Amino acid sequence: MCSINLLRILKKEFIASIMQTTIQKEQVSNKETLLTPRFYTTDFEEMASMNISENEQDFFAILEEFRADYNSQHFIRDEEFNQSWANLEDKTKSLFIEFLERSCTAEFSGFLLYKELSRKLKDSNPIIAECFLLMSRDEARHAGFLNKAIGDFNLSLDLGFLTKSRKYTFFSPKFIFYATYLSEKIGYWRYITIYRHMEQYPEHRIYPIFKFFENWCQDENRHGDFFAALLKSQPHFLNDWKAKMWCRFFLLSVFATMYLNDFQRVDFYNAIGLDSRQYDMQVIRKTNESAARVFPVALDVDNPKFFKYLDSCACNNRALIDIDKQNFLPFVKTFIKGPLYMSLMLNLIKIYLIKPIDSQAVWNTVR
Repeated sequence: MCSINLLRILKKEFIASIMQTTIQKEQVSNKETLLTPRFYTTDFEEMASMNISENEQDFFAILEEFRADYNSQHFIRDEEFNQSWANLEDKTKSLFIEFLERSCTAEFSGFLLYKELSRKLKDSNPIIAECFLLMSRDEARHAGFLNKAIGDFNLSLDLGFLTKSRKYTFFSPKFIFYATYLSEKIGYWRYITIYRHMEQYPEHRIYPIFKFFENWCQDENRHGDFFAALLKSQPHFLNDWKAKMWCRFFLLSVFATMYLNDFQRVDFYNAIGLDSRQYDMQVIRKTNESAARVFPVALDVDNPKFFKYLDSCACNNRALIDIDKQNFLPFVKTFIKGPLYMSLMLNLIKIYLIKPIDSQAVWNTVR
């Protein structure tokens, strides 16, 4: 159905989205990984020229939600933080610190992007600019709260240094919308799923930050609703065959990134009483349902081949990481990795080619 050129673009973009660079940190050295949070920039002039009149009332309603700032008093540390965490088992502590670092970097990345967008759009589109400004407030609050948590383990992220040294990835506005909408929605489902698990099994709450996830995830949800409104205000981002191809690509990219990351961190999820695979399957299904209310297509995650192929990708990725730990010569590592990269990409393509669900057919039904 699609052209060879589009398939090549999809392949190139997906490889770029998976083969990401490392986070540079103060006091924390982290080995290079395949999957790390990214920093983005975009075409600000194209963003400024967007016409949002088609659903302007939606943006006014969303802006009022942002102005209400329901979480203005939420991210306040209580006395439970004032204790030593030396009793945590070393491996669990290491994995938890990595979780905090990655989360902090992702939130700070959102802050930088939203803050810059608010500045660039202030004159041309003040409604959208204020929405971005208030979202950057939320992301900064999240990043700061996470960085304080990292401080409880005598470490910190130098966010100023990160701002100056981090490489930025350029995405066109529509790609920013697809990716960020999904990032915010999957963030909501990740946080609320962990929170509900901790409610049921409080003995697994190894650190007090998990108490904050219920209100926290509502920020993510509101941000996702804003990007949904942006996508709907630009029908050409959703209503042609190329839009369907790109929506499938971003759904797969976001789901695969999370799945491969979490496959490496089984011990962390075990420490908080979760089966990482079952957790990811739940989050993917819920995020896919949310996306189906906006995107013209959704992935068929109930097809038994979907998670079968993802499992194969995760095993390939694990093998690639294990090879990096070996003392092989570089050319030997490259030779051994070749078939694994091919297998990983083949499985991703197989998932992409699973017939998607036409979500437009159910937009007007009760779900």
